[in-house]
Amino acid sequence: MKTIALTGTSRTDLGKKSTKALRNAGLIPCVLYGGEKNHHFSLTHKALRDLIYTNEFRTAEVELDGAKYSAIVKTVQFHPVTDAIMHVDLLQLVEGQIVQAEIPIRLVGAAAGVKAGGVLMQNIRKLKIKTTPDQLTSVIEVEVGHLELGKSIRIREVKVGAGVEIMNSGGIPLASVEIPRALRSSEAKVEEVVVAEAE
Repeated sequence: MKTIALTGTSRTDLGKKSTKALRNAGLIPCVLYGGEKNHHFSLTHKALRDLIYTNEFRTAEVELDGAKYSAIVKTVQFHPVTDAIMHVDLLQLVEGQIVQAEIPIRLVGAAAGVKAGGVLMQNIRKLKIKTTPDQLTSVIEVEVGHLELGKSIRIREVKVGAGVEIMNSGGIPLASVEIPRALRSSEAKVEEVVVAEAE
């Protein structure tokens, strides 16, 4: 799993005026919480780019006043019009302490139903898990090679490591092989012919 190194500048004035001045200077106000105390600091857009704009789950190593903290992104506030990052909350990772995180899903294998003319549809892109920091992973791989036409794999069938708990409802279909309309109509015609011949 990739870790992004960040060097923040601590903030003492947390008022609206100073926050606005910070943003006008091209900086992003951030908070690191979950440890012994909360840390308020700022980062540049460039520093956060590889942590926020990615399809993978990544951790951060935040350096503040000479101390380093391992963390994950919890919430990001974007500007409603420009989509610029307005504020970032990071959760400090403490050894042995349970955390919740959303991990991207990667489908693995060529579904049997696709070879038969079906279309593989991924209904869920991320899974919410509960685990300790040492069990966090960049992606959760889900094998779909066995999926036949019209079949789906549900969240309860996803295999994760010991000490990892999936928080999503187990009955939700994660991915399925849809039967295209053209294939359905051709199958229906074949059935009609078979019925007619039988009569």
